[in-house]
Amino acid sequence: MQELRQVYSAPTEESALLALDKLEENWSKKYSLAIKTWQNNWTHASTFFKYPNEIRKIIYTTNTVEALHRQFRKVTKAKSIFPNDDALKKMLFLAYRDLSKKWTMQIQNWALFLSNLPAANRFICYL
Repeated sequence: MQELRQVYSAPTEESALLALDKLEENWSKKYSLAIKTWQNNWTHASTFFKYPNEIRKIIYTTNTVEALHRQFRKVTKAKSIFPNDDALKKMLFLAYRDLSKKWTMQIQNWALFLSNLPAANRFICYL
């Protein structure tokens, strides 16, 4: 659906709202629940537009993040109960360490992305 892409790749929040209105006009009968979800959560989704375009592209191009989450689910699936939070963190750290050796392709503008994250979230990206 090209109209949805125009919402999240819009240069400004105002143009994204216009694209969302156009999306609603064209697709409200078929995808009313999805469009209502975007509208009801707009205050949260619109924070996305506070970041530069390069960072927004990294955010909405989530293949890398999804691949990492898939690998984390794989290693935690076998063990459903952890004695404490540190045990889970250690397992995820070790899994990431092993995975990062396999992944050699750099994410474009990653340093810019990290510099725009709050300090608490940077910890997760450096694991």
